[in-house]
Amino acid sequence: MSEITLSIPDETLLALKVNPDQLGAELRLAAAVKLYELGRMSSGAAAKLAGVPRTVFLMRLADYGVDTFKLTEQELREETRLA
Repeated sequence: MSEITLSIPDETLLALKVNPDQLGAELRLAAAVKLYELGRMSSGAAAKLAGVPRTVFLMRLADYGVDTFKLTEQELREETRLA
């Protein structure tokens, strides 16, 4: 596994009222959500990046205002017709 080091000002940790481990987990989740939203990662790969089970990742998407499923208008019409 690769490791990336990110320097964060102490003031940021104080302002957010978190410790470095908590912020690291939050940043991993935020990065995973954004990469998923951009279509660069599947939900499974994003969940691994975030360090959480896929089901937890999918539930957390709403916290970031990201749709769990991405359907085009055509796909949505087809799904609605089949329901």
